[in-house]
Amino acid sequence: MRNWMVAGNWKMNNTTGESVVLAQSIKESVSHMTGGDIVLAPPFTSLAAVYEMIKGSRVSLAAQNIFYEDKGAYTGEISPAMLKDVGCAYVIIGHSERRKYFHETDEGVNLKIKKCLATGLKPIVCVGETEEERETGVTEFVIGAQVRKAFIGIEKLDNIVIAYEPVWAIGTGKNATPIEAEEVHSFVRNLLAETYGNAVNNVRILYGGSVTPENIEELISMENIDGALVGGASLKSENFTGIIRKIMEIRTC
Repeated sequence: MRNWMVAGNWKMNNTTGESVVLAQSIKESVSHMTGGDIVLAPPFTSLAAVYEMIKGSRVSLAAQNIFYEDKGAYTGEISPAMLKDVGCAYVIIGHSERRKYFHETDEGVNLKIKKCLATGLKPIVCVGETEEERETGVTEFVIGAQVRKAFIGIEKLDNIVIAYEPVWAIGTGKNATPIEAEEVHSFVRNLLAETYGNAVNNVRILYGGSVTPENIEELISMENIDGALVGGASLKSENFTGIIRKIMEIRTC
């Protein structure tokens, strides 16, 4: 059985002080818990301070984005070396909000994955369909294209995490049913198996989209769902750790 993961994406929320307080609460709440990986992705301005708070604990640090060059005249961007310098181990790549508001492409996602892997960072690669795409029955076509383009030229799946986030479920209070989510997770795993064979059995695929302590139990019971990428619920320690606690009740590794 694959090791579970819960990652909290704080998006554009929390000052540095607020981030440190939240990180401390989460760190203390999960200190006695075993198994799995717990990851926090605060905004860029809070990365260094949050790392100092969680350093040496069982909680890892992630960035919400990265640029695919090492340095240069790229105003507003942030490099792999900068992220590693402040303690990041993971990077969220291709989140639907980055695709929607900042017009990120599958080709750009591919470049970012390659840069992460080349510099020792672990990408959490997001894929997902809109409500219109689901209603018109093209979910697999859309996600298949995202996955195929994202993984062009990627020789191994080592250190890669995938997150299925139906766009229509992010921050809306809606969420895919466990069966709907499992169908997409299984589709992604089978698609990658065409290229990577049995290596795909070790890849963790997380579900994201209005995840709460109330709905995680059924989701994590599915064969191909290995954890959660949590948005709004990660902004309250009791909700985030409640999700982790529910997963631990079901998944023992």
